[in-house]
Amino acid sequence: MPFPRESGILLHPTSLPGRHGIGDFGEAAFRFVDWLEAAGQKLWQVMPLGPTGFGDSPYAATSAFAGNPLLISLDWLAGDGLLDQQQVDVGSDLPADHVEFTAVASLKHGLLREAFDLFRRGAASHLRGEFDAFRVREKRWVDDFALFMAVKAAHDMRAWQDWDEPIKQRSSEAVASWTERLAPEIRFHTFVQFLFDRQWSELRRYANEKGIRLIGDIPIFVAEDSSDVWTNQHQFKLDEQGRPIEVAGVPPDPFAATGQRWGNPVYDWKAMRQDGYAWWVDRIRTALNQVDIVRIDHFRGFAAAWMVPGHDDVAINGYWEIAPGGEIFSAIRRALGDVPFIIEDLGVITPDVVSLREIFGFPGMNVLQFAFDGDPENVYLPHRYVRNSVVYTATHDNQTTVGWFASRSDAERENIQRYIGRDGSDIAWDMIRLALSSPANTSIVPLQDVLRLDDSARMNIPGSPYGNWSWRYHASQLDEALAHGLRLMTETYGRVSGNGAVRGENPWDYTVPGAAHPAVRAVE
Repeated sequence: MPFPRESGILLHPTSLPGRHGIGDFGEAAFRFVDWLEAAGQKLWQVMPLGPTGFGDSPYAATSAFAGNPLLISLDWLAGDGLLDQQQVDVGSDLPADHVEFTAVASLKHGLLREAFDLFRRGAASHLRGEFDAFRVREKRWVDDFALFMAVKAAHDMRAWQDWDEPIKQRSSEAVASWTERLAPEIRFHTFVQFLFDRQWSELRRYANEKGIRLIGDIPIFVAEDSSDVWTNQHQFKLDEQGRPIEVAGVPPDPFAATGQRWGNPVYDWKAMRQDGYAWWVDRIRTALNQVDIVRIDHFRGFAAAWMVPGHDDVAINGYWEIAPGGEIFSAIRRALGDVPFIIEDLGVITPDVVSLREIFGFPGMNVLQFAFDGDPENVYLPHRYVRNSVVYTATHDNQTTVGWFASRSDAERENIQRYIGRDGSDIAWDMIRLALSSPANTSIVPLQDVLRLDDSARMNIPGSPYGNWSWRYHASQLDEALAHGLRLMTETYGRVSGNGAVRGENPWDYTVPGAAHPAVRAVE
């Protein structure tokens, strides 16, 4: 779906300021929306909002449907009568410029339990009807997620493959028995998801009323130790013990001689085809309840994905398996209509990926940091962009623009300076200007670049399992002058009015093309 000519900011809610050691859905989030409006921005892109797992990564969640409890505002709960002021005043000794996830989790999980205890004893009676309605509305996923979390706690947080055999295999008797046995704990996790949904929905409503749409993020694969895999074991390639037969990754390249073994279990497309890809339809439906636009990470996996034997430690022995992306997006289209997608189509993109993208009319991504290799035909240079695309100065996986420019060689910096026609002394805003002036309908800039920050503010270093995702800004950094300057530049390049949309029909019924590369196996 082509979008209007507009721009926005990439900022995960954990990076918002606040007094409880992590950004949340409280006052700072609403003030950030106000700042976006003042700056002429129409989009706010976030990373996946699920409960984080390994390495605190939002891209390794314990559920593709649930929300992260750490994002719930404690001050909001006090306003609801679920906590008192003395309780929410704790946490002021936690760092303000970065997140210490272990300390924050200890604080928030404890207070969420106290809030639930008060709710059980009659507090916040005005929320009971909303809670009951949420349980009914989200029953298709929240019951399984809450049971997963409760059983996991009863097994000392071990992975689900190490649980007692009957509940690991989800026998009907075991599910019924554990559901009855752990009813209070299940209700607690359901209540926490209700709080997340209530707060985020109100924040989204506020943003939409200000003319700002939310862009969410969906990783194509899910975590092995997740409620998604445990609940839908037959739809993943698992052995009898629930261990992955094959896992996701990428093949060897000049940067990784043995490839990358990501370790996510991979889908059994044949099994998913039998029910019309209902899990994917439901996943997108749930995402659209949270955000206005859905970004799909690793889109190429819908054309063909690199399958690695589950017992291998490296990815070199993998193979390409064709994926039924056309069938999946056709099923989504039939069920949900013309869903606004942005696709991450970076990396080694083969003709089948391009075909899938173009037939469905999805806007792909351009990243300015990939553009300056000296080749005037580099597809990431702005003069090569098509209108139906999205340009980023950088993504969450990149260096900040200031850090990136400082790390370039003299020859590379000269090439950049020549292309932008400036000396690079204000390189972050030079690149913002380049993105905003480009033909791409959508321009997204990480807040770190707006603030002209160096790599100390970097969000993630791919391949580094620890120490990521923790950056936060201070409220004083978003001032009126910064908003005014960004708005002027945004207006200059025609991105405030929202004009310039390109419309056209998309042929949604799509047949997956034949293999475009060697070592490919098709789904039978």
